[in-house]
Amino acid sequence: MNNIFLDEGGFFTGCNYWASHAGTAMWSDWRPDVVEQDLRRLSEAGLKVLRVFPLWPDFQPVCLLRGYTGRPVEFRIGEEALTDDEEGVAGVSREAIGHFEYFAQTAHKYGLQLVVALITGWMSGRLFVPPALEGLNILKDPLALQWETRFVKYFVKHFKTEPSIIAWDLGNECNCMAEVSSPQEAWNWVSCITCAIKSEDPERLVISGMHSLKTEGNWTIKDQAEIVDILTTHPYPSPTYNSHQDPMNTIRPGLHSSAQSLLYRGVGEKPCFAEEVGTFGPMFSNEKIAADFIRNNLFSLWIHDCRGFLWWCANEQSHLKHAPYDWDAIERELGLFRLDGTPKPVVGEISGFTSFVRDFTKLYGKLPERKKDGICILTKGMGGDGAWAAAYSAFVLAKQAGLEIEFRQADQPLEESPLYIMPSVKSWQGISRRRMNELLEKVKAGSVLYISVENGVFSPFTEFSGIEVATREKCMGNEIISISDPLEDGKIIDLEIRGSFKYRSRLTRALKLGEDKEGTAVFTCAQYGRGKVYFLSYPLELYLFDRPGVFNREGSAQYWKIYAHIRKGISAYKRHCTSDDVYAGITEHHTEDGRIIIAAINYKPERREIPISIAKGWKPAAPIYGKLPEYAADKAADAVADKAADKAADINRDQEKGANGDNVSCEATGICNGITAPRDASFVVSLRENDACMFILEKDDNIIKMIK
Repeated sequence: MNNIFLDEGGFFTGCNYWASHAGTAMWSDWRPDVVEQDLRRLSEAGLKVLRVFPLWPDFQPVCLLRGYTGRPVEFRIGEEALTDDEEGVAGVSREAIGHFEYFAQTAHKYGLQLVVALITGWMSGRLFVPPALEGLNILKDPLALQWETRFVKYFVKHFKTEPSIIAWDLGNECNCMAEVSSPQEAWNWVSCITCAIKSEDPERLVISGMHSLKTEGNWTIKDQAEIVDILTTHPYPSPTYNSHQDPMNTIRPGLHSSAQSLLYRGVGEKPCFAEEVGTFGPMFSNEKIAADFIRNNLFSLWIHDCRGFLWWCANEQSHLKHAPYDWDAIERELGLFRLDGTPKPVVGEISGFTSFVRDFTKLYGKLPERKKDGICILTKGMGGDGAWAAAYSAFVLAKQAGLEIEFRQADQPLEESPLYIMPSVKSWQGISRRRMNELLEKVKAGSVLYISVENGVFSPFTEFSGIEVATREKCMGNEIISISDPLEDGKIIDLEIRGSFKYRSRLTRALKLGEDKEGTAVFTCAQYGRGKVYFLSYPLELYLFDRPGVFNREGSAQYWKIYAHIRKGISAYKRHCTSDDVYAGITEHHTEDGRIIIAAINYKPERREIPISIAKGWKPAAPIYGKLPEYAADKAADAVADKAADKAADINRDQEKGANGDNVSCEATGICNGITAPRDASFVVSLRENDACMFILEKDDNIIKMIK
């Protein structure tokens, strides 16, 4: 029943649903004909999963009647006394329950699966609560908790036999319903609702449904994961997550949903999916750009094993006059379908991707987990927003440098890994001595450790860094640092950066890779046992977090080359398919039969030819999505032929020329008279804007024989 959430390599698509005629008023303005038309349309578009919302005051419309001096006397529904049966005890509306029965049965009729957000008290910027509970703190008040528990237990018990319902969601972003003053108060509410669900239906999974969980604060990823079964992200391109810095169809927004979902999964150690994704409407992007944005998100979420994607939301709501649509401009034009029922381009993207994943699964099974290169360790004392800032920037930088990472917090046990990234450490208590010693033992054994600091303190420091700090002083403003280019010997790259402190230090054994304008080392590498420690004395990741254009603009500073230095230092780094293109993400997925599935995603809003290198002994064998990569030499020959059609008869000569008419050696291209040479070979992948290519690598017996 619940395997779509637990199925590694699987992926589901769907949307959040409010009826097209009424939005949040659909249960009180009930029109079954419209609802059925909506569900049929969504099913025909290929969507599989709907997240649905029994609006709390419609389903539990209890009022508290008062007497003399305002003394509470009796709970009723309007003027009707509560009945003595289960419905009366729970204070539920029989009429609303009947509407939901019809809805669930109709969804099943059209093959749609439902995730039910039980406590729908917060929606699109408005609070919805039963009249009896207005003015109370919904998350802490004992009376509110009593009625919430009664409602949840009744609803779950009543509907647990409905086959269309596949999971229970706590509610919609319930941490927005009221303030809590401690993590314990938040934990208690989540535990109360989850236990109420499980007491009536121990079989179905419980989903978080929360908004913007943190690594520190009152609402934390770890606390949520301790109680619920599935974590969720709502990765909109918004100021909440600072993913609004760049155009929606560029690399940073394109990686947002994957980075955040992987953060939740890594820290919470529970599966996670993107439960709400959308664009906020036409002033954020037009319909074509929205479709490009979603195409990037769909492929990226799938290859990172983020399980699923639900668009916000099914229908346009610009015609509705009631709040919250009267209040909030960003809540009106978010539908998959326009007011006249015609689909927007994003529908085609979701439908096409859903069909592709279905066909892929039939042919190849579930997509294997991507090959990972390192673990990003988020230290304590960064604050919830600081940890996300460091994680998000680190993920993008790693992707641009050809590194695949996952996330952990500093207090979690660390698995073996060739690389550990500790970005923008802020606190004097960022990591315990015990955990740091464990980490350094892994470095001694051969791993690479990268540390960047804001105001972080390590003790001891010189022993592992090879740096002796003389003193430090507060930074006065932005600085220019110069680092060596890891890909071009002798080239120097200037980067603008800022931190809290400048360090005055000398190197005891570290190698200088970068310096400030005064010649002080700011980026270093030191051997530590069989491994290496890279140290950057500026909080690179925090600095980049709120800087527009630093990841996507042509000619922008090449901050990713700091991470390229790190990749170069990993002795265990082994990839079968690589690219130096910073706007392309390449992942490897190793199959049980010894083949490798390669996924290449273009995170740039233009059609491009992306150069890739394939390791010796391997060859592209079959296309899965898009075209099979072409030999770079063949592409060069085609370019020459196009420019000199009058010489087309001389095919052999054309094949030895580059695109500019220059000679191309067999050694440089890896191609010799149509036979793959025994070395890494250069290929070109052609991708349209914000799209992907997937193909199979398999061992090349001809090359293996040549090598032998």
